Amino acid sequence: MVRSLVLMLVSLMVTSCLKGQSFENPILPGGYPDPSVCRVGDTYYMVNSSFEYFPGLPIHKSNDLVNWELIGYGLDRPEQVTGSVNLVDVQSNGGIHAPSIRYKDGLFYLITTNVYYHEEEQRTDFVNFILWSEDPAGPWSDPVVIEGAPGIDPDIFFDDDGRVWYVGTNVPDNASFPGEGEIWLQELDHKSGVLKGERFKLWRGACGGVWAEGPHIYKYKGTYYLLIAEGGTSYNHAVMVAQSQQIQGPYISNERNPILTSRHLSYDYWVNSIGHGDLVELDDGRWYMCVLGIRNMENGWSNMGRETFLVPLVWEREPFEWKEEKLLWPVVSPETGRMERYFPLPFSGTKQNSRKSWRDDFETDALSLDWNFRRLPRANAYEIREGSLVLNCLEGRPADRQRSNILGIRQWAEDFVYSAKLSFVAKEEEAEAGLILFQKDDQYLSFTIVKMDERFYLTIKEQGPKAELQTVKTVPVSIQEGEILDLSIGCLGGAYTFSAMVKGKRMDILSSYKTSVLLSKGYTGAYTGLCAFGKEGSASSLEVSAVEVRVLKK
Repeated sequence: MVRSLVLMLVSLMVTSCLKGQSFENPILPGGYPDPSVCRVGDTYYMVNSSFEYFPGLPIHKSNDLVNWELIGYGLDRPEQVTGSVNLVDVQSNGGIHAPSIRYKDGLFYLITTNVYYHEEEQRTDFVNFILWSEDPAGPWSDPVVIEGAPGIDPDIFFDDDGRVWYVGTNVPDNASFPGEGEIWLQELDHKSGVLKGERFKLWRGACGGVWAEGPHIYKYKGTYYLLIAEGGTSYNHAVMVAQSQQIQGPYISNERNPILTSRHLSYDYWVNSIGHGDLVELDDGRWYMCVLGIRNMENGWSNMGRETFLVPLVWEREPFEWKEEKLLWPVVSPETGRMERYFPLPFSGTKQNSRKSWRDDFETDALSLDWNFRRLPRANAYEIREGSLVLNCLEGRPADRQRSNILGIRQWAEDFVYSAKLSFVAKEEEAEAGLILFQKDDQYLSFTIVKMDERFYLTIKEQGPKAELQTVKTVPVSIQEGEILDLSIGCLGGAYTFSAMVKGKRMDILSSYKTSVLLSKGYTGAYTGLCAFGKEGSASSLEVSAVEVRVLKK
C-alpha cells in the first residue's frame, strides 16, 4: 500500500515537472481556426478566419509561439466591409475564410476570401482580396479584389527571383465527384490585384482530392513544397504535402501522406479534425506547424469550435537505398506522429501563461480588441461614455443575415463564470437586454431583463437550430428603471447556472440547466456576450459598467 502511494506521488511529481517544461495545446484557445503564421525577426504574427464577425481578420503576435497577444484586425473599418467584401448581411458561416499572412520588404500582407451567398440568384461569390500594412496592428489598406480568382483559401508567395505568385483552389473542370478540389497557381501583381500570365494546375491532393484546400507554398533548400488541407474540416481532416523543383510543377506527392491527421485515431481521442497547417521556421533553423483542431468536449464537439494548435516539425531525407534520389520531407510530431496535448516549450526559459480571467471596465474611449459583433454593427448600436458601454435596444433578435445588436468575446474554456454589472432603461414594453451566450443566429442562450406590463422580469431563453425560441424560465424582479444589478451565468460540464445580485441579495434563477445548444458543428466558436433588443424606434438601452469572465476548475 505504501509502495503504491509512493509510486503514485512520484508519477504526479514527474508529470508536474514535465508540464512545467512544456506548453499545452491549444496555444490560441477559442474560435480561432485556419491559422496562418509568419516570422519577422524574433516576433511571430498569426491571423485566423473570422467568418461573419466584425472586426475581421484577428491578428496576434508572440515572441515564443505559445503566448499570443491580440494586437489588431485586418478589417476594422466599416468602409472595408460594405462593398465587394460584404459583412453587412452575410450569411451564417459565410464571410472571411482561411487567410494567409506574409511579410516582404517592410510590408505585411493578408490575402483571403469573403464567401457571400446571393439567395435570390442562388449563387455564391468567392471574393478573393489582399490587404497590406507597415504595422501588423494596423491600419490596413482597403481590400484590393483579385478579379478572375475562383475558389477559396488563397496564399501569396514571394519567390527569390522577385516574382509574386497567387496560390488558389478551384473545382476542376472535369471533377470526378462533388467536393473534389484542385490547387492552382498564377503570377500576381500584388499591388493592383491583377493576375497575369499562364495559370498552372498543380495538384489535386494525396487522398483522392476530397476538399483539397488551404494551400501554402514554401521554398526550402532549393525545393518548392506545397502544403494543403484535405478531407474536409471534420474527422477526416488532414495535412498533405508535395514537392517540385519548379514552382509551376509537376508536384510529387509525399508517399507518407498525410503528414499530420487525427483521422486514424479513436473518435474519443482528446482532439479531432486536425488539419489546415502553416509552417514557420525559427531563427535557429528549427520548424513548427500551426494547425486547427477541435477539442473533444462532448461527443467529439466543443463550444469553442476549431482552435489553433502548435506542433514541432523536422526535415528528414528518405532512407531508401534503392532510390537514386532521396527526397527531403517534413516530419510532423516526430516522436509520436500525433497532436499531443503537451509538447516541450519551443524556447527554454519561457513559460506558457494560462488565461484564467478576463475583465473590461470600459475605461477607454474604444472597445477592447476582444469584442466582436456578428456582422457589421449599425451606426447607432453602441457608445462608450463615462466608463460604461451603452447598448441601444435595436429592432431584431438574432436571425440569419440580420444585424441584431449582440457582441461578445470568444469563449476560450469549457467551464467558466460570466458576469456583468449593468442597468436597464426601458422606455417601452417588451424591450429586452442583458447577457447572451451565442454560437450562431439560431444557437444561443440569453439571460435578460425584459419589461412587460410595466414590470421587470428576468428571463432565460434558448434558441436551438431549426427550433422555435423557447422561454426556459421567467421570474419577476423588484428593480426600478436604471437600477444597477449583477447578472451571472456559470457553466460547468455543459450545465448552466443563472443568478442575479439585486440590492445586495442573491437570486438563484436556475441551476444545472443541461444543454448542448452552444456546441459548434465544426465551423466557429461560441461567444460570451451582451445583447439589447427592442422594437423599431426603441429608446431603451442597456448600460454596462463591468464585464468579467473567470475560468472554473472541475
